[in-house]
Amino acid sequence: MRVLHVFKTYYPDSLGGVEQVIRQLSTATTHLGLSNRVFTLSRQADVTPLLHDGATTIVRGQTHFEIASTPMSFSATALFREEVRQTDLIHYHYPWPFGDLLHLLAGQSKPAVVTYHSDVVRQRALMHVYKPLLSHFFASVRAVVPTSPNYLQSSPLLQHYRDKTTVIPIGLDEDSYPKPHAERMTFWKDEVGEDFFLFVGVLRYYKGLHILLDACVNSDSRVVIVGAGPVEADLKRQAERLGLRNVEFLGAVSDEDKVALLQLCRAVVFPSHLRSEAFGVTLLEGAMYGKPLISSEIGTGSSYVNIDGVTGMVVPPNDPNALREAMRAIGADPQRAAEMGRRARARFDELFTADQMARSYVDLYRRVLGGAP
Repeated sequence: MRVLHVFKTYYPDSLGGVEQVIRQLSTATTHLGLSNRVFTLSRQADVTPLLHDGATTIVRGQTHFEIASTPMSFSATALFREEVRQTDLIHYHYPWPFGDLLHLLAGQSKPAVVTYHSDVVRQRALMHVYKPLLSHFFASVRAVVPTSPNYLQSSPLLQHYRDKTTVIPIGLDEDSYPKPHAERMTFWKDEVGEDFFLFVGVLRYYKGLHILLDACVNSDSRVVIVGAGPVEADLKRQAERLGLRNVEFLGAVSDEDKVALLQLCRAVVFPSHLRSEAFGVTLLEGAMYGKPLISSEIGTGSSYVNIDGVTGMVVPPNDPNALREAMRAIGADPQRAAEMGRRARARFDELFTADQMARSYVDLYRRVLGGAP
């Protein structure tokens, strides 16, 4: 079975959660006998139009402009049509409105499924323009996949397509993560110690990091922030204005260094406060390494991964005081924190492995294709 994944960005241009999901899914389904390709746009497509990530081929159309964080291309349709011709099934990853347009212009000849990663949140003012295309797109795909039952229940758009939804949680393969060398563990232990709260992710507006910085005021909790992104400069100015000495920005780090920091930290803190955060791959990574989790209740998959009082603590969004108290509570009770971490790992093993995700998608693909091998 040949599957074409479609999303607006991909490695190495972008290292976000959706890209990680596609990568994990492609690798895991390859082990089950599928052939995967990824269609994406890139500013570097004119230099490297084709890349390989293990057994996965990445086909890149040229990005010519962006509207509301949506990359678009004048030349991608013909390239996409050729990719569609060679595939058995198209797997879209939503939201990417230009992907909807590609489907309308060149993708309707093949069966399609869509993983629903997030509602459109910030660009609602453009929804009246986009809605006809969106409606056509969702009506024409054969299956819609929310990544958690929480998001299915709370998304207004998904209520219109419940008859074609199948919930498949995101999963990770621990073996795909590098094992840090002893010298890197020693380096980071010397740099940041072990008694710290770790955030990992692209620094975007919906990640709630401005709330986390406010929570660090008058707090003994140490926070390490890993990642780069659009709001990085604003966050650093905020930290300086608040006079924070207990926050460290590390920028983007290698996968080996990320794993080292995940292993060293006291807990993973994930303060996303808007529904753009539909799941939280970083929470899964924290659970995979047996760490207690701190997140906000925003009605999405983050509260499917992190169960309040079981795998960590879930606090109200936009509440620095609650976030500060959660970090204090976990920091003050190492035994309770360790038990939460053990339960987080157990929940990961039960629900969130890449193998479980891959087998669920292969079953769905086969149903969509009518049982074709």
